[in-house]
Order: sequence, then structure tokens, then C-alpha cells
Amino acid sequence: MNLVWLMRAAHWVRNPPSMGRVILVGVVVAICLAIVGIERLGLWPEALTLDPKATRGPRLP
Repeated sequence: MNLVWLMRAAHWVRNPPSMGRVILVGVVVAICLAIVGIERLGLWPEALTLDPKATRGPRLP
């Protein structure tokens, strides 16, 4: 374990995040998992899907 992570963990033990922050992170994770689930089920609209063949600019030889 890196010493920086150990120090960060010690700081979190001494000063835990507020309940509001924990709920916010939980909601964001739940939204991300819902989007992934919808996409895996094939319910994601084609208009919101990126075109993998599209390029950002001309390719250099």
C-alpha cells in the first residue's frame, strides 16, 4: 500500500465525509449503473450513440 493512500485513509477515518456527500456519490454511481444497464439491454437510443467509425480529423499517412 502506498504511503499517500495510507495517509488519505487515516484522514478519512478522522474526518469522515458528510452523509450528504455519501448520498451524492451513491446517486451518481446508481445513475451510471442504470445507463450501463440500459445500454446493455439494447434500449439506448441510436441518436445518443457515438459513431465508432467517425474520426476527429483527417488521418495523416
